[in-house]
Amino acid sequence: MDGNLITALRQNHALEHATVSLLTKKLGLNARMLGKATFDGFYIYGNVPTEAIREAATEGLARLQSGERELAISPFCGTNIVVAGIMAALACLLVLGGKSRRRRLPLAMLAATWAIVASQPIGRAVQKHVTTSSTLSNLQIERITRRGVGTRILHKIETAGGQGSQSENRASLG
Repeated sequence: MDGNLITALRQNHALEHATVSLLTKKLGLNARMLGKATFDGFYIYGNVPTEAIREAATEGLARLQSGERELAISPFCGTNIVVAGIMAALACLLVLGGKSRRRRLPLAMLAATWAIVASQPIGRAVQKHVTTSSTLSNLQIERITRRGVGTRILHKIETAGGQGSQSENRASLG
């Protein structure tokens, strides 16, 4: 896969995290929403006012561009779940690798629990170095569109201009 596409996805993932973090602070923890990064922006799923998303995305972008890199890391990111699952599975495999599995089940449960606890800082590190990029110097928000009815609402936040922007991707893929 093209490196520019991966960079664009990582940048948009960082901006998605910053946006959701700022929305959560503004609307409270009871605000139900979910984000998903794409190559050309990100989605916010949830019945959230469009203007609140616009303000949070604009502020998040400005703060990331001014060096607040911690906004790119989220405790609610799916990366954390994947890292925890992999580490718990590996811990169980190590413990249950022998013949006497009945006796090892409590030890496997303890190992999986330890792995999940240990995975938290590792998940944050994977976000920081692999799944997000807080270097957004040229990224800009192009447009925000709202779709859906009732409580089934999604917003698409389209971005451009970052390393790996859509126009650059077309040139490199065409």
